[in-house]
Amino acid sequence: MENPPLVLSIAVLSPKTVSLTLSTGSTAVGISSGRTAVEKYPNNRMLGRREIANNKAGKYEWKTYKEVYDIVIKIGNSLRSCGIEQGGKCGIYGANCPEWIISMEACNAHGLYCVPFYDTLGSGAVEFIISHAEVSIAFVEEKKIPELFKTCPNSTKYMKTVVSFGAVKPEQKEEAEKLGLVIHAWDEFLKLGEGKQYDLPVKKKSDICTIMYTSGTTGDPKGVLLSNESIVTITAGVRHFLAIFNESLTEKDVYISYLPLAHVFDRAVEECIIQVGGSIGFWRGDVKLLIEDLGELKPSIFCAVPRVLERVYTGLQKKLAVGGFFKKKVFNVAFSYKFGNMKKGQSHVEAAPFCDKLVFNKVKQGLGGNVRIILSGAAPLASHIESFLRVVACCHVLQGYGIPLNPYEFQLANILFYSYDLYFLGVGLTESCAGTFVTFPDELDMLGTVGPPVPNVDIRLESVPDMEYDALGSIPRGEICIRGKTLFSGYHKREDLTKEVLIDGWFHTGDIGEWQPDGSMKIIDRKKNIFKLAQGEYVAVENLENVYGQVEAIDSIWVYGNSFESFLIAVANPSQQTLERWAVENGVNGDFDSICQNAKAKAFILGELVKTAKERKLKGFEIIRAVHLEPVAFDIERDLLTPTYKKKRPQLLKYYQNVIDDMYKTAKEGQASGQ
Repeated sequence: MENPPLVLSIAVLSPKTVSLTLSTGSTAVGISSGRTAVEKYPNNRMLGRREIANNKAGKYEWKTYKEVYDIVIKIGNSLRSCGIEQGGKCGIYGANCPEWIISMEACNAHGLYCVPFYDTLGSGAVEFIISHAEVSIAFVEEKKIPELFKTCPNSTKYMKTVVSFGAVKPEQKEEAEKLGLVIHAWDEFLKLGEGKQYDLPVKKKSDICTIMYTSGTTGDPKGVLLSNESIVTITAGVRHFLAIFNESLTEKDVYISYLPLAHVFDRAVEECIIQVGGSIGFWRGDVKLLIEDLGELKPSIFCAVPRVLERVYTGLQKKLAVGGFFKKKVFNVAFSYKFGNMKKGQSHVEAAPFCDKLVFNKVKQGLGGNVRIILSGAAPLASHIESFLRVVACCHVLQGYGIPLNPYEFQLANILFYSYDLYFLGVGLTESCAGTFVTFPDELDMLGTVGPPVPNVDIRLESVPDMEYDALGSIPRGEICIRGKTLFSGYHKREDLTKEVLIDGWFHTGDIGEWQPDGSMKIIDRKKNIFKLAQGEYVAVENLENVYGQVEAIDSIWVYGNSFESFLIAVANPSQQTLERWAVENGVNGDFDSICQNAKAKAFILGELVKTAKERKLKGFEIIRAVHLEPVAFDIERDLLTPTYKKKRPQLLKYYQNVIDDMYKTAKEGQASGQ
């Protein structure tokens, strides 16, 4: 059957809004991908992990679709024998592994709400989610059992049963009994349903499939209700899009699972792989070993986010800088030749195959040699980085936005320097089931945008007068709003918050977009996290952080201002390697901590920030006037970041309040003295 045609329409909806719609003309219903895949591909490899012998990792060991299906049936029978009925809440807590997927599929089969917890969450957040979602049974990674026990006794009002992905120690059995819990090892739980058979309930497309809790940047996490129809619609859209460009997912595809399954991004991707009978190999949970896992698995599909790609870009630039004149010259000539051909309309495959083989080949080998698709989201990727990767990665770069950063990826950024045959697929928010925009392959005109909407969603802009954004202006700009069957069904037990963002069927994202003539979207600002300075100027702080974040001398930055002050200040995590190299060159002695306290070092970093601000033509009030250098990276442990590495601005303000007060005081004193 041919792919249904894409339908593009633009309409004026009201004096405040303009809408653009992209749809396939078809609707996906039902959720039976797992069972269908078993019928079609019973002997295909489905889930794999590396064999460990004598503390050494060997080859991947696989379970077929039929073997996994049989285990799912046993888990389902055991769940039902524990009294868990349709609509019950089942928690999953731990790093990605075969048992994670099997538990999830058992929930799908029996109409249970799957409630995943990020494996980076501490006991406080886990306790909140268990109680808020009323989780009655939790599957848990073996090493997370002690953390789960810390949620007791408050969580045991709802949680009665715990199932370990692995073994259970005798002392843990005793502790569970004291806490009023029943705990089972994985193999033990499989046997609970032996000899029993339960009919699978009839499920509707509107039934809730999962409750995914957001990070909670300013308060408690919100439980995003996603229906069967939402999940199926987004996977159908992804597959349809790839098919249009002759890059359909197939049963031969191999995916490496390392991004958290607790987020809808990885969940949706793995659902796509399962639908086509592909293989999912799991990493060992150690970022330092990921490259080795990639080399063994040789995946065809890999996931990343812009922050990783920025680090890849920086790492490659540094390698070129120290590689000698000849090496750099050859690279630059090859880059210019290939990029020039791509700008003339040639695909990345046709542009310079000779250069790919001789100059850019390391890119291919870095991820095992077979990667053809990389899915990426989070935030807009800088145009110069996107164009660079389209050339050196021998790939189509399809950019999107909306997926928060996984903590592992900060470490990954220092390890991954090469990638190959990449597709960067645009994705959106949890509330939109990870699907919003995507750029087209080999369309260099879309550089700097996130592309047009993906299939099966409607997009409109809504004017924001306070920020002078006009959806009906000569250049349409406004808040991005989303409508479609990929949207969430609301926030669990928070009808008030649902009404704030879901208005007349449109989800208000808080992101400011600008329609491009070709129908693609450019993210230019953020409605949330804006504030007014004392002189009345509005500051979009996230946009500024994206600009200042391009400074090579820093790893991360938090920009601060308020309506009682007339200028901005910042707390920055400097790049240790860059700052220490600067210290040697400028005669500044001491360890990294003491260098960060040095006035000359602060002046150097501030100078780099101001230089970037002027290069990007920021307004005067947007230029940072003072900076504090923080040697310790913003982290989850101090409650400064969410599990997905979003900044917790209220907590940052509280933590650095004294530093902020001192910076403002010192800056004003310098201003008064004419410095």
